[in-house]
Amino acid sequence: MNRRQLLGLAAAALPARHVAAQEKAAKAVRGLPSPKIKDVSVIATAPGGLRLPIVKITTDQDGLYGYGCATFTQRADLVVEAVNRYLKPFLIGKPADRIDDIWQACYNSSYWRNGPVLNNAISGVDQALWDIKGRQANMPVYQLLGGKLREAADCYGHASGNEIPQVIDSVRKYMDQGFRHVRVQVGIPGMAAYGSGGRTDTKIQALHTGPVYEPAVYIRRTLKLFEACRKELPEELELCHDVHERVSPIQALQMAKDVEKFKLFFFEDPLSPEDIAWFRLMRQQCTTPIAMGELFNSPHEWSPLITEKLIDYIRVHVSQAGGLTPCRKIAILGEIHGVKTAWHGPGDVSPIGHAANVTLDLVSYNFGIQEYSPFSERVREVFDGCPEMKNGYLYANEKPGWGIEVNEKAAAKYPFGFGETGEKKTLNGGWGEVRRKDGTVIKQ
Repeated sequence: MNRRQLLGLAAAALPARHVAAQEKAAKAVRGLPSPKIKDVSVIATAPGGLRLPIVKITTDQDGLYGYGCATFTQRADLVVEAVNRYLKPFLIGKPADRIDDIWQACYNSSYWRNGPVLNNAISGVDQALWDIKGRQANMPVYQLLGGKLREAADCYGHASGNEIPQVIDSVRKYMDQGFRHVRVQVGIPGMAAYGSGGRTDTKIQALHTGPVYEPAVYIRRTLKLFEACRKELPEELELCHDVHERVSPIQALQMAKDVEKFKLFFFEDPLSPEDIAWFRLMRQQCTTPIAMGELFNSPHEWSPLITEKLIDYIRVHVSQAGGLTPCRKIAILGEIHGVKTAWHGPGDVSPIGHAANVTLDLVSYNFGIQEYSPFSERVREVFDGCPEMKNGYLYANEKPGWGIEVNEKAAAKYPFGFGETGEKKTLNGGWGEVRRKDGTVIKQ
């Protein structure tokens, strides 16, 4: 019996109403023309004080549109210009259903590539096109990528405090909410400390008035934090920590060896992108699990770390890499080489970006963990349909596309350049300065 005969028998076995419904659906799909891109715009909003550029693509089919995250908050105005002045005229009239083709065309159109402004602009377009395709298919995007491999994404929260006991209390609050993984960061008396809300009383003399940071002081303080966490918290709790590239490569190597005994879930960004060659030495010296990639823009950065198995978790900021399309490929590359995903998920990723993150989490066999930042009331006012957190797990919206609608009237109430309480922000998204006692600017 040949294939056609088998298919005929299978169709005959189905109830007649099912066969009719399938035929009707197939004809409807064949009869629809490919949607064309009619308009591209940027919704520039900062409901939580962090600038969240959102790309909206409208097609020539009534009611068919989509949203994408382009959240390079430190240079958000430039992303807006890149979309409006360069990508919009390039995209008008192109078929909206050729997502990878459009990504490749945008990526190559500027000749020089792999920069954060261009990548985020492309991400906004890319994610908007995936949203459109999901709305067309009447499915959430994860269904278009093969469906779920898990029901939800296990997440970690951010515990911090000026003093070690405050960090311990913060961790317990996360545990009460059902979290099994927590990132721990502690302040340094009189100095800046990443992710802790610590005091910054010490100022540099003469020309510089910004906060001071000394790597050796931070390292000693953090090791004491880990000792306290392992002594006072349940052993089954998984601990993460973010170095944020603020130490020298040799200090990072020594610290990775020192924390080995504390059995961290992962040790994040111990080196800067400029120093990734040091990961080869770090891998030879210790078994501390390493997470890296938050600052990456280019395949030249993540490819060697993944293919040489030099890290355990890839932490790319999805819009920084160019959107869902390239990050799906990163995840697959990681699966081949035994590297898990841990996509960047702070407050300066829009809910649409978080929806893209959790979509990748659900469809990637090598999912590791998801960074989570709660959505404020203002953010929820602008973005309806945010992914939901339950007992330490993040759940995707089950509506078509990303399942998120943007209230443009509410978005307009929170323009770029203002903080959460309405104060004017002089840097308008800039990262600021942190210096050593002698005035040297450090990477951060």
